[in-house]
Amino acid sequence: MTTDSAAAQSVGSPRLYALELVPGGVHRINPHDGTVTDIALGIPEVPDGIVVDETEGYAYFTLMGAPDTPLQPNVEPPFTHRNGSVQRVPLAGGVPQIVVPRGTFTTGKQLTTDPATGRLYWCDREGRGVYRAERDGSGLTALILTAGQGPTRAEEECVGITVDTAHGWLYWTQKGPSDGGKGRILRARLELPDGTSPGDRDDIETLWEGLPEPIDLELDPSGQVLYWTDRGAGPLGNTLNRAPVPPPGRRGDTPTIVASEFHEAIGLAIDHARGNAYVSDLSGAVYEITLADGSKRLVTKFPGPVTGLALVL
Repeated sequence: MTTDSAAAQSVGSPRLYALELVPGGVHRINPHDGTVTDIALGIPEVPDGIVVDETEGYAYFTLMGAPDTPLQPNVEPPFTHRNGSVQRVPLAGGVPQIVVPRGTFTTGKQLTTDPATGRLYWCDREGRGVYRAERDGSGLTALILTAGQGPTRAEEECVGITVDTAHGWLYWTQKGPSDGGKGRILRARLELPDGTSPGDRDDIETLWEGLPEPIDLELDPSGQVLYWTDRGAGPLGNTLNRAPVPPPGRRGDTPTIVASEFHEAIGLAIDHARGNAYVSDLSGAVYEITLADGSKRLVTKFPGPVTGLALVL
């Protein structure tokens, strides 16, 4: 893999961070020319979601844990053992450090943060839940637990997450079975309502349903437009989508497909100021998409599948 130096990038230029699934790795990408710096390699527990704090000097990432069967190219193994974790690695490179211990949850998926408090939020796919913790791993809290609430287990699996701390909302995806057309995007308050538990909340709204297989989420800075990737079958899947966030008590309008023809789209990061999105997929490709017209540019391609993305401006 080609390497570059963070110092070689001009001050104020965006830095894109990506997780490689197999072999597991954390990488920094110069989105202008596609050169890559390897931050951590040989991670055996399948990284998925990432957030980056360059001031603090760390990348935080979720891990799905050790799969039930050996990892093989182009095959997604089952993850049923409770051995997921949150870890961090210095951006200068080094050995990953445990933040939320292995076994606290099952399979860590998309990770997001509240920069004002440093809190981390993530989804647990096979564990069927949404969690929060402080950046040092303390204060672990289950916010959503969906087990037993759906018609099938696959329809209970939580994957993508974004938070609107200014307005107090939590958004997440439940992808449904592969290419099943039963994916949903849901919303609830960031804090548990009084007298409820994570498994019996009375404030959950379904905003969209019948989606191919929605994965990662991101909100625009105003909290008024939601973007998501979908890894399901085309023509509605393998897409980058957006739609206005509906007011409380309303369903979402039909989403707009911004770009399509990905190979199982997963990671998502948006440069709202420049009008660009970055999408990764399981072919190992990382694309830049112009939001105005949906045009795509290949930024770089990894030898293994790419999951989570994070953008630092």
